[in-house]
Formats: sequence, structure tokens, C-alpha cells
Amino acid sequence: MAFAASHLRGLPAEILDDLLDGARRHRASAGDTLHRAGEGERHIELDVAGVVRVHVSAPDGRTLTVRYCRTGALLGVLSLYAEPFVMPVTIQAVVDSDLVAIRPAVVRRLADRDLRVARALLLELSERAAAFAAEIGGSAFSSVRQRVARHLLDLATHRQRGSELIAQVSQQELADAVGTVREVVVRALRELRHGDVLETRRGGIRIVAPDRLLAEAYPQPPDWNSGP
Repeated sequence: MAFAASHLRGLPAEILDDLLDGARRHRASAGDTLHRAGEGERHIELDVAGVVRVHVSAPDGRTLTVRYCRTGALLGVLSLYAEPFVMPVTIQAVVDSDLVAIRPAVVRRLADRDLRVARALLLELSERAAAFAAEIGGSAFSSVRQRVARHLLDLATHRQRGSELIAQVSQQELADAVGTVREVVVRALRELRHGDVLETRRGGIRIVAPDRLLAEAYPQPPDWNSGP
């Protein structure tokens, strides 16, 4: 299923077998960091199940999510050819996730000799570039409810410990962060609370249904692998 949802789906079975030579499947628990910004290790991974977050961090500790990955998403294709490669983002599991780590040297060798593999990688990289451009407009022109959902996810995953997601933020701080007034944020939170997406408590906001809040933050995605 994961291969069928990825850009590798058009490859014949014998090529996929070669691609998986030496690959290993591993499980990441909610909150685990898979790769950190600044690292230089090349990698390529296929998301088999779960949700993985890709984000950048500011010097003051704030984070900005640039991609949420689900089943079929390929991570790390950029690292295969960048010279020199330095990890520009941090990758973190939002919920318990299964991934397949594919050997970068195997992928490059197959791409060098088989145009079908090279084409799959080009499609992946082209989709990433197009999605980055689309994300600029999405971030600038999204609704207040979308901005609230995105900010809550960023705050909660930044401080995630285990499977529980809690955004430690006041309603006024949330309003300031998304560029609106407190009354508008209160209304958005009330709607999300009534939809059993989150619950408010003393000291923060607990995300009850991360998948549904993710859908609120990034509505109508044609493909979860089309994020930046």
C-alpha cells in the first residue's frame, strides 16, 4: 500500500526488489526525532504508516512546519544529490509510525542505470518544489481557523513527550500568533472543541484528534504526499 501511494508505484516488481536490497523497516514512537537539522547523513525513507512532521526552527525556539507526511510519502530524496548535504530541517514522528529506510547508495546506483527510477525521483523532487511554492500562498492567505490549527500543531509537536499532544498557550497568545483578536480565536477553539478535535484545560490545549486537526490545518489535500 505504501509503495502504491508513492512515486515508486510505477516501478516493476524486480526493480522494487533491487531497491529494497539492504533496506530495514523501523518503528518510530510518537515524539521521536528521526533526523535533526545540521546533520549530514544521507537518507531516504518511505512512510508506511503514521504521521511524520518536517519542520524548521528559529534561533528563539519557534518552529514552522513545512510538511506533514503520511503513508506513501518519501523523505530524504533531496539528500541523495545535494553536494555537500546538510540537513536543513528536523523530522519528527507525530504519532507512532512505521518507516522503511532504503539505502541511499542503492537508490543512486539504480537511478544511474534505470531511467524509470530516475524519473520517479524527478517526479518526487518536482512535487516538493511545487508544493513549497504553494505553501507560501497557503500560509499567507489561509483562514483564521486554519492558522489556529497549524499553530496548535506546531506548538504541541514542538514540546511533544510521548503520544500526548498539548499546546501550552493562552487564548490571547494564540490570537497574537495568528494575527487576530481573542474573540475570534475563542470562537474557532469552541468549534474545534465541539467537534471533539481538542479540549481546553488549565495550562494548555490538548489535541484529542491529531488527524482531524491536521485536516483542518491543511484542508482538501489531493494527496498527503504532495506537501512540501
